[in-house]
Amino acid sequence: MTHSQTVPAGEPVKEQDAGAALSSHAGMGSDMPSPRARPAGFARLAVLVLGGLGIVLALNQVFLLNLFGFQPLGNSYLYYLIGIFLSVAFLVVPACAADTGHTRWYDWVLVALLLPACGYLGLHGLDIIQLGWEYEAPWQADVASAVVIVAALEGVRRAGGLVLLATALFFGSYPLFADYMPGFLWGTSYGPLEALQAHVMGVESIIGIPMQVVAELVIGFVIFGSVLTITRGSEFFMDLAAALLGRTRGGPAKVAVVGSGILGSLSGSVISNILTIGPFSIPTMKRIGYPAVYAAAIESCASTGATLMPPVMGTVAFIMASFLGVPYADVAAAAFIPAVLFYLALIFQVDMFAARRGLKGAPAEEIPPLLPTLMRGWPYLLALVVLVYVLMVLRQETYSPYAASAVLLIATAFRKRTRMSPGRALALLFDIVKNIAGLVAILAGIGLIVGGLSYSGVAGAFSRELLLYADGNVALMLIAGAVTSFVLGMGMTVSACYIFLSILLAPALIDAGLNPLASHLFILYWGMLSYITPPVALAAITAASLAHSPPMKTGVYAMRLGGILFILPFIFVYDPALIMEGGWGEILGRVALSVVAIWAMTSAMEGWLYGVGRLSIPLRLGIGIAGVLVLLPDLYTDIGGFGLMAVVVVAAIILTSTGKQRAGAAS
Repeated sequence: MTHSQTVPAGEPVKEQDAGAALSSHAGMGSDMPSPRARPAGFARLAVLVLGGLGIVLALNQVFLLNLFGFQPLGNSYLYYLIGIFLSVAFLVVPACAADTGHTRWYDWVLVALLLPACGYLGLHGLDIIQLGWEYEAPWQADVASAVVIVAALEGVRRAGGLVLLATALFFGSYPLFADYMPGFLWGTSYGPLEALQAHVMGVESIIGIPMQVVAELVIGFVIFGSVLTITRGSEFFMDLAAALLGRTRGGPAKVAVVGSGILGSLSGSVISNILTIGPFSIPTMKRIGYPAVYAAAIESCASTGATLMPPVMGTVAFIMASFLGVPYADVAAAAFIPAVLFYLALIFQVDMFAARRGLKGAPAEEIPPLLPTLMRGWPYLLALVVLVYVLMVLRQETYSPYAASAVLLIATAFRKRTRMSPGRALALLFDIVKNIAGLVAILAGIGLIVGGLSYSGVAGAFSRELLLYADGNVALMLIAGAVTSFVLGMGMTVSACYIFLSILLAPALIDAGLNPLASHLFILYWGMLSYITPPVALAAITAASLAHSPPMKTGVYAMRLGGILFILPFIFVYDPALIMEGGWGEILGRVALSVVAIWAMTSAMEGWLYGVGRLSIPLRLGIGIAGVLVLLPDLYTDIGGFGLMAVVVVAAIILTSTGKQRAGAAS
């Protein structure tokens, strides 16, 4: 149960173990594939040198250090960042499966072309703005722009896959043929050279909002997530969850839910959460009686919540804040209640499953004592307090992860097994660089999608037509948006799916009168559901590989366990109290009703009623419908739901009592 048992107390951790642990950490919600044992040798040294330079550049920009008198303009900084970290992506992520473990000559060619191209654009950042190179530029800038476009497309292919590449190609080139498209798909047309200049030297495409968010905000949170991992923060949070819940009925499953929720809230990464916690949580769940497929489904659902749980959430949450023009703290606050309700639903389900199967908690000897665990973990708790205070109270979102990282590095330096050493420092640097490279590679390509829709003017026309066709029917628009988000989520990363629909769909939802923040969260929720829903179910498949369970069956179980995620977005869109919009009385009242509703719905899913026992199929159906009615934000549905709930509970008590009497008479 406890992570700390993997290494004897007081025994130092080998540096290669730290590096191995880091190799599975993808950080900050990055969808970048695993580097698969590359790069090595000189290529690895190049990654560390380039990445170190990029991190220094980011620190210089964020803190206005003016190192060596160097403080580039905003657009110049973005070009330098793309040049450095997209080059790193070519060295880290292989072009094809045959390149595993090897850095090929064409990887070096891409690096050799991209670095000077971005360097040239960065050096002429002021000219790009003042002389309008977005519309007319010297031939050298055009050549550099062509190199950046090709590199961005190859980067998104490697890091995001062929579907995302095809999407970026189609929408990136849309301005070339927009005037040939029919109806509302018609848009402003550009010539090839005009489109090239607009995409690279304009401010709405490759260096648009997604890249700006990474450069200004996300890099700090990537650093914090990597520092948390290398200093063994995941061990502490799992041990803390075990100390609190390990002894309870079905304890290991509850530990997996809470531990994954806490760690995911700080890393924002779904897959790395599974790979970090799953090897410990899944075998423990199986050992006390949870079937392998159920254990894998629980871990995949709990880790999927990483994208939704503040304070860090995932990269997409920072992009959302920029699109909405609000502080990230507002997005985190709005996401808090739905995320807690989701994890509460998981806790209810694993507890009811354990009650129905008669499962016990973990053995006492595997449970770490609470007080020593808290004393050992004070550096992580202190860092968490600093992060939340600076982020939510001081509202300094840019500085909060750096402050928390500094506190954590200083606080963990007092113990030999957690302090930085040269080997750990190199492993930390590589992990940070790899994660930033993955984000830059994906978001540079996604920028082409944003630019193509923006420059052609199709985005606004699409939203207006959608609103017109829906004829004011908000429910129809939400259903269409949910289906579109879900389908796109199967072929795109969550960030790509959200960015695409935030441009096309969100304006229509807002124009229909829905809350802007709720509308954007709605798109995010439905986009990330593909993590646990077949046929893609990336989180479920990853967890299934650890549990040795059938992947598709695991996905079906995960979809059932995460069923509340399919309902919650519709509720908070209609009832903004669940995203902390409104008075405290209204918010607390809706939260209380939502907890009752979730209890009822999970009772239906697991077929178990507290204080009564097993439920028959008709009673499960009845209490499930009652839960949905209570969850709906309407007084009459609340009354009807509670009435139906009372009928089901009374009927269950009578039937159970009658069954016991018959059993007693028969004996």
